[in-house]
Amino acid sequence: GFRFHPTDEELVGFYLRRKIQDKAFPFQVITPLDIYNYDPWELPKLSVCGENAWYFFCLRDHKFRNSLRPNRITKSGFWKATGPDRPISTVETSSCVGLKKTLVFYKGRATKATKTEWVMHEFRLPTIGSSAQGSCEVRKKSFFSLILPRNDFSVQQESWSVCRIFRKRWSPRKNSASD
Repeated sequence: GFRFHPTDEELVGFYLRRKIQDKAFPFQVITPLDIYNYDPWELPKLSVCGENAWYFFCLRDHKFRNSLRPNRITKSGFWKATGPDRPISTVETSSCVGLKKTLVFYKGRATKATKTEWVMHEFRLPTIGSSAQGSCEVRKKSFFSLILPRNDFSVQQESWSVCRIFRKRWSPRKNSASD
């Protein structure tokens, strides 16, 4: 049988980069889907493949039109970040190829929400302003970056993410060297 267990580096460096560059995949293993239209327990049946983790390309939505604050609300709850973005580095050169954010799903609304066992890893490419040496500085964007014209690639780069969703009892592998 076929098993899909990509490393963090593969998710960002191959799959997400190809999606953003609008390059075709030989076969579709990651489903493009607005995951925030669904609760996490509905997502496994919508994924192309996956036993313990499910993968989706997702457009990043913002709470407000001119805001960078992400909108992560679903029908029954919301996804809450557990910490800052973490850099994803290549095994060969240790250069940064992407960023990873861990989120946990809470059922209910903010004041009376209950933490669940559902976890999401959201992967994205570093912003255009990151250094050429491959470091991933996580910088807040200024107001001017919102109103200045950007090229199509930078807009695509900031719009798409790839999400790995799983239940907490299972943990994905970090890289192929750890197997």
